[in-house]
Amino acid sequence: MKTRCVVKSLARLGLTFLVCAISTLGQPQKQVLTIDTIFADGGITGRPPENVKWSRDGKKVTFIQRDDSGEHGQLWVVDATSGERRVLVNESRLAPLSPPLSTFKDDRVRERVTRYHQATYLFSPDSKMLLFSPRGQLWMYSLESSVGLQFTSDPDPHFDPKFSPDGTRVSFVYKHNLYVRSVSADKEEQLTKDKDENLLNGEVDWVYAEELGVRSNYFWSPDGSEIAFLQMDETQVPTYPITDWLPTHPKVDLEKYPKAGDPNPAVRIGVVDSKGSKPKWISLSQDKDVYIPRFGWIRNGLLWVEVLNRAQDSIDVYFVDSHTGKSSRVLGETVNEGWIYVNDDFQVLDSGDRFLWSSWRDGHTQLYLYSFDKQNPLGSDAKLEHQLTQGDFEVFGVEAVDEAAGLVYFTCNQDDVKQKQLYAAKLDGSGITRISKEEGTHEVQFAGDSRRYLDTFSTATTPPRLSLCGVDGVCTPVWEPKSVAQFDLIPPKYLEFKADDGTTLNGELWLPPAEVAKEHLPLIVHLYGGPAAALVQNAWGASGSHSDDLVLQRFMRKGFAVFTVDNRGTPGRDRKFQTAIRNQFGAVELKDQLAALQQLFSRFPQLDRTRVGIWGWSNGASMTLYAMTHSDAFKAGVSVAPVTDWHLYDSIYTERYLGQPADNAKGYADSSMVKAAEHLHGSLLLVHGTSDDNVHFQNSIQMEEALINAGKQFRFMAYPNKTHGIAGSADREHLFHMIEDFFEKELK
Repeated sequence: MKTRCVVKSLARLGLTFLVCAISTLGQPQKQVLTIDTIFADGGITGRPPENVKWSRDGKKVTFIQRDDSGEHGQLWVVDATSGERRVLVNESRLAPLSPPLSTFKDDRVRERVTRYHQATYLFSPDSKMLLFSPRGQLWMYSLESSVGLQFTSDPDPHFDPKFSPDGTRVSFVYKHNLYVRSVSADKEEQLTKDKDENLLNGEVDWVYAEELGVRSNYFWSPDGSEIAFLQMDETQVPTYPITDWLPTHPKVDLEKYPKAGDPNPAVRIGVVDSKGSKPKWISLSQDKDVYIPRFGWIRNGLLWVEVLNRAQDSIDVYFVDSHTGKSSRVLGETVNEGWIYVNDDFQVLDSGDRFLWSSWRDGHTQLYLYSFDKQNPLGSDAKLEHQLTQGDFEVFGVEAVDEAAGLVYFTCNQDDVKQKQLYAAKLDGSGITRISKEEGTHEVQFAGDSRRYLDTFSTATTPPRLSLCGVDGVCTPVWEPKSVAQFDLIPPKYLEFKADDGTTLNGELWLPPAEVAKEHLPLIVHLYGGPAAALVQNAWGASGSHSDDLVLQRFMRKGFAVFTVDNRGTPGRDRKFQTAIRNQFGAVELKDQLAALQQLFSRFPQLDRTRVGIWGWSNGASMTLYAMTHSDAFKAGVSVAPVTDWHLYDSIYTERYLGQPADNAKGYADSSMVKAAEHLHGSLLLVHGTSDDNVHFQNSIQMEEALINAGKQFRFMAYPNKTHGIAGSADREHLFHMIEDFFEKELK
């Protein structure tokens, strides 16, 4: 009876460990995949672990596991050596420390946690304490006494908390300023003291978080004596009104949002004594209209800073003496007829005189090793030692460095552009070795010793599972999803097509099962088509979320064939492939989509070319509108949260590909769907969330006005207070029932 209770408790929290797997033996009963099933709490796989972390000492793995409702959870710990697991913080103690997302009533606040991966808890340097930050309030939890104490109580939120290197103090951002407080909470220092709401000290604004992947804008020196931070001055940045329409008297929040060509935040690096002093400001580039996307400490007294020009085709690395403020440019990189993607690959090795760098310089993203004069780091340029990786593949990122073993671990797509595998490269440049074993997609997270890693593995029909692995490739399970065998998920047929210049395009086709397939099949084209994502991937949720992928499975059960192709301009391919869209959006992408579609019809004659639908989200929504206003190939289309005119989108993303409007007026005009509204072909369903702080609701309003003026009939659905992802079971169920009904009506 006791054993049965334990298993029941584990199942309630979605923990399908081996101890409870016995109950699932046997042939599963077939189950119909419905919209409601897909978007039910926990989905068809169960709710995966949240906030998975290594302890600072690398001996433990922790994660929050909630039940399918998301309302009840516990913090679990797994011993990295023995695999033993136990509850570290039980449900009653965890509830105030890490409340479920359902308690966040503002979708924008909830999305900041999920989209930008804000940490729910942090380990202290000695791994004896946890620092929680529920709703912006800080709590300290002792793992020895199992007692949690509220560390802050002010009503305004405290952002980006961090322990000092010795664990005696905690830093945070409060009301746009940096603070440091002792762990005992008996002493606090306000390090920056600006009262202007436009000055952000150590705080990350929206556009840096969204487009440069910035998650923190301040860092402790290794000895804890100084903090380097970025100050952002948003005085000249325009605002966009986000309106809550549901109260009797609507509320308006003015979001700082630089659109293409607008003034960006002015930025500068400051260094401040962690016990309090006036900041020292660092002088870098003479050009002030720049981005500072990454910076950090090489050692005490020595900083590195990346400076990216506004055109995003040139990046410089500076070394900075934090005591004198003197700086020196040690590395520069320029991409002709292209752009530079900011990443986290710059890593200083433990030797203190070498660093890693990734570059597109040979036509692919590859890794390079540089050295510098340790005794006089500002005295000369960094020196290239080795190109560590090379070949017809893209490096996705540096995952870990084991300098003692002479290895750097990285992920790439060497074996197949549809996969993501873990590799190790020798630091002497003599070769690379594959570490991960299974074909598919591996998302990894290394321990601090670089000898073990967490592997989240999936394929197109295999839901993600979490394993603890050694660098020898031997893995043990940590968490397994529920079986999906009862849904008979259909794998895609992977196909190749040719663009008009001979470039290979990767595609995938799902055909409906025989019992629902007709002699002539209606076809739904699902696309993204932009530089932020490739959809043709052997991964669960390659289309952006597993729910969207499952909706495609649902379409097949309704008798539709589904087709996706990654046109030129999508990521994961070489520089020539990705930069084919430079200075324009839409024309090259649509040309590839239509070329692949015609080749598809010739190979699969059962597809009915007179009944073709198209749909996408975000950039895929923009491409849907572009396709329906620049071709007559599509009978119906669904566009969810589109950019409709690139003047309306943010500066960093848009200018990276199109340049500034003043320099490329024709490119902006030709890429506008608003200006092409009169050429709409087919039936259109346009959808947008009214509180979308990424792709503003304004985009769909302007498209709607243009369609009305052109005399074009269409359907429009606005989701109140919903952001770019239109999250929540009720809204998602409503949306996808509507999309399904729309295609049933228009294509059958």
